[in-house]
Amino acid sequence: MATTPVPATTETGPPPARSVLRDTAFLRLWAGTTASGLATWALPFVLGLAVLHRELGAAGLGLVLAARTAGFLAAVAVGGVLADRHSRRAVVLWSALAAAASAPLLALGLGRSLLVMTLAAALAGAGQGACRPAFQALTAEVVAADHRQQANAAMTMAVRTSTLAGPTLTALLAAFVDVGTLLLGIGLLWLVAALLPGRGAPAAGSVAGSTAPAPRASLRAEFVDGIREARRHPWFLAGLGALTAVIALGYSATGVALPLISRDRYGTGWVMAAAMTAYTVGALGGALVTARRRPRSQGWSAFAGLALYGFAPLSLMLPVHPAVVIAAYVVAGVGIELFNVPWFTATQREVAPDKLARVSSLDFLLSYGLAPVGLALIAPAIGAFGVTPVLAVCAAACFLVPAAAALAPTARHFGRPPGPRAH
Repeated sequence: MATTPVPATTETGPPPARSVLRDTAFLRLWAGTTASGLATWALPFVLGLAVLHRELGAAGLGLVLAARTAGFLAAVAVGGVLADRHSRRAVVLWSALAAAASAPLLALGLGRSLLVMTLAAALAGAGQGACRPAFQALTAEVVAADHRQQANAAMTMAVRTSTLAGPTLTALLAAFVDVGTLLLGIGLLWLVAALLPGRGAPAAGSVAGSTAPAPRASLRAEFVDGIREARRHPWFLAGLGALTAVIALGYSATGVALPLISRDRYGTGWVMAAAMTAYTVGALGGALVTARRRPRSQGWSAFAGLALYGFAPLSLMLPVHPAVVIAAYVVAGVGIELFNVPWFTATQREVAPDKLARVSSLDFLLSYGLAPVGLALIAPAIGAFGVTPVLAVCAAACFLVPAAAALAPTARHFGRPPGPRAH
C-alpha cells in the first residue's frame, strides 16, 4: 500500500524538542545536587553562628574549615577514580552518606571537643569531594548529549541559588533552633543528596558500567590514566590552567581586598554584601543565557566570559562609585557561567566516558586546591606591596591568561568543530 511508508517516515524524523526540566531522572539528580549545594554552603555559616554563640572559637573555626578543605582535596581524586571504576550512583550514595554522618559528629563535638569537630569536618569534606566528580559524570549518564548544556546550566543555577538561599535559610532557622539542630539539618540535606538521585543509564559507547573481570590497576595508576586522558585534549589543559589562574589570583585577590576596600574606602560593609550578591545574581543570569546560547566558536566565547572576571579586581583598584563595583561583579558573575556551562558540557562530550569522573576530579582538585594557596599569598602580598599593585597584577592575569589559553589547539571549539547543523 502507498500509505505504509508514511508512519515509518514520521517515526524516523527528529523527535520534538523536550526540555530537560521535564525529565524525571534529571530532576531527581538536580534535586540531589541542590541539596548537596545547600548543605555545602550552609555549613560555614552555621559554624560562624557557633562562633557568635561562643560555642566555638575563631581559631577553632579556622581549624575546622581547614580540615574540611583538606578532606575535600584528599577525596576528590580518589572519588574520581572510584566513580570510573564502579557505579557513579553508588559513589554518590556512599560519599553523601559519609557527609551526612559527619553532621551528628559535628553537633556532638560542638562546645565539647574540637578534635571531634575537626575529624568530623574532614569527613564532611571527604564526602563532598568524592561526590563532586561522580555527580558530574552521572549527569552525562542521565542526560542525552543534545540536552547536556541545558542540564549543566540548570545544575549551576542550583549551585548559585544555594549560595544565596543556604545562608539566608540558615539565618531564618537560627531564630528558632540552636546550632546543633542546624548541623543535624545539614545532615538531612546530605541524606537527600544520597538517596534521591536515580541510577543513570550509561551513554552510548560508555564502558564505565562494564563489569568485565579484567584485573584492576591500582588507584594511583588509574588516576594517572585519567591525567593521560586529560593531556589528550589541549583545550582542556588550557582551560584548566586559565580557570586555576582566575580562581587562585582573581578570586583570592577580591576575596581579601573587597572587605578591606568596603571598609576603608566606602566606610560601610554593605558594599561587600552588595557586590557578592551581585556576583551570584550575575552568575544566575549567565546560566540562563548559556542554557539557550550556542555560539559557533564555543571555546573562544567561554574564554572571553572567563576573562570578564578581571573587571572585579579592576573596579576595586579605582576610586569609583559603589555602583560601578557592583556592576563589575554582575559582569564577572555572568562571565564565569559563560565559561562554566560550556566547559562542563564539552568535558562530558569530548572525554572518554570511562575516564570522565577522573578528568573532572582534576578540574575540582586544581581549581579548589589552589584557591587556599592564593588566599594565603595574597594577604602578605597586599601587606608588602599595597592593595592597588596586587589588584593590578591579578586583574591583568584574569584578562591575559584566558586570552592566551584561547590560542591553544582545539580551544576555539572546546574540541572538535561543530557539525553542519550546529548553530
